[in-house]
Amino acid sequence: MSVDPSKIETQIKDAQSGQKGLPPIDQWNPELSGDIDIRIQRDGIWLYQGEPLKREAIARIFSTILRREEDGAYYLVTPVEKWRIQVDDTPLLAHSLEVRMDDSTGQVLSVTTNMGETLDIGPDHPLTVGTYDSEDEPRPVVAVRHGLEARVVTSAFYELANYVEEREHEGRNTLCALSKGHYFSLG
Repeated sequence: MSVDPSKIETQIKDAQSGQKGLPPIDQWNPELSGDIDIRIQRDGIWLYQGEPLKREAIARIFSTILRREEDGAYYLVTPVEKWRIQVDDTPLLAHSLEVRMDDSTGQVLSVTTNMGETLDIGPDHPLTVGTYDSEDEPRPVVAVRHGLEARVVTSAFYELANYVEEREHEGRNTLCALSKGHYFSLG
């Protein structure tokens, strides 16, 4: 089904009228409106009808109303519509690793997504490292919200190596990174 992305953008702006922060999509449960020809490539580029979205601002707005549901599919959700989209790997990319010290939790590792959101790796945004099904290539991801993940890009993953410690994890020695008082296994 063909839907103009600017229509969805208008619905989001109307729903947020005067609110700051992220839209309350956990409170929105419209029926499925159908599939929309939006695809997020592995490199983070959002395509509409096979072409990159003309305005980056639309992709940024859409990233705030995106969720992954129990069926494993990704949906753009507004108060009145819910559109299924395609995602090649993860809908977001995490880059620009930064490290700071916090008085209460110690070392904090943070990444910035390709949509400009900064995530502190920790209990709210855990880091997990798996592998792709077809190969042994590591697949590091940070949980974002609403079932979404941001894949840590290769350069940020290599930067993380500077902060790795060998620790016992699940009965064996493994490489871990400390952030917000929690250790995250790098597999």
